[in-house]
Amino acid sequence: MLKRLALVAIGVALAAPCTADAQSLGERLKRRAEEAAKRAAEQRVADKAADATNAAMDKAENTVKCAASDKKCAEDAKKAGKAVETTTTEAGEVSAAGGGASASLAASGGASSAAKPGEGAWVNYDFVPGNRPIFVDDFAKDNVGDFPRRLELIDGNVEVAELKAGGRLLRVTSYPARFTIQLPEVLPERFTIEFDATPGYGSNWTIFRFAEKAAHDVRFRYYGNKGNAGVFGGNHQAGTQTPFKLGEDELYHGRIMADGKYVKVYMNDARVANIPNADLGRSKTITIEIPGHADHPAFIGNFSIMAGGKKLYDALAESGRVATQGIYFDTGSDRVRPESSPTLKEIAAMLKEHDDLKLTIEGHTDNVGAAPSNLALSQKRAEAVKATLVSTYGVSADRLTAKGMGQTKPVGNNASPEGRQQNRRVELVKM
Repeated sequence: MLKRLALVAIGVALAAPCTADAQSLGERLKRRAEEAAKRAAEQRVADKAADATNAAMDKAENTVKCAASDKKCAEDAKKAGKAVETTTTEAGEVSAAGGGASASLAASGGASSAAKPGEGAWVNYDFVPGNRPIFVDDFAKDNVGDFPRRLELIDGNVEVAELKAGGRLLRVTSYPARFTIQLPEVLPERFTIEFDATPGYGSNWTIFRFAEKAAHDVRFRYYGNKGNAGVFGGNHQAGTQTPFKLGEDELYHGRIMADGKYVKVYMNDARVANIPNADLGRSKTITIEIPGHADHPAFIGNFSIMAGGKKLYDALAESGRVATQGIYFDTGSDRVRPESSPTLKEIAAMLKEHDDLKLTIEGHTDNVGAAPSNLALSQKRAEAVKATLVSTYGVSADRLTAKGMGQTKPVGNNASPEGRQQNRRVELVKM
């Protein structure tokens, strides 16, 4: 049809009287035909990208994850004509502390996924998440292909996509795309942000802005086969490249930790910015700009925005117990992830500074999955925390007791992502 349109346009130009108006008309028709052909070519590129994503979605939608012990789940899936993928825990259960973002990174084959706390790059790693969830979303309740209900779109093409490894992220196919996270409160002076993302289209920045007319923002990108991130604006161009290589389409875990004007920025296990005088501002809106393209989509999601808290010992001395979100586990496993290093290090230091202090380590879960499985897993995780403190950080075993609580003592509403995040925790209780 497009060829025919082009030929018709050229034919009209040749058959018409040779006047300036006729020539002008012919040129306009020819130009329109060329533009139509160009649009069609662009659409074909977009269709190919969509086809690839849809194929992955179709596969994911026709696969049900079932715990190895959950025979009913497997039977129901087979009756529905769907494939069964066996997991080591109940479907949907994430972790006793921390969100699903780090687990997603491990599933994607992140370079640090095999490391242990306190080893290698994690020795000097110092990110500690806040202890109170402000906004948490993994798009689990959104329809694939839709824009998430809890975000607000400014411009661009953005939709929820299912990952081959499980979980969901936003798929961005325009440059730039911008959307906002509307918070229930103004960001506090101390806050942390975690997310998963791919670097996006070319060497363009993914930008986080925290207030209108703020002097500085935080940026992430792919540059020179590595990650690059930092604080930018005004006189600040403060960012460095990662020591590790990063693929142009590789999922990375981004983190921001702010305490007043002191801001630190991380990509995976590397701190790439350490700025004592950044003016990010504070508001109830976080604006995110991410570069995507029809033939090179960008992905972002697994947002966890937390309010900072007191030092562990101060909170423990005040109430006799303290909850931490800073101990991470692989999904459905008692393996303590290396990102837990700073929190474990703080616990060990607290015990060494206070010789008479003894602790019960309690593992808690949300209510997703079967209660007996959650109880058993929380016990294993509490024991794994104790074992790591003893073997890696030199804490005496007789000063620690491990106890799994499962989903029996929620502190948040399990009906909301923030409540479930708050319930997935490790608590330290003074004995």
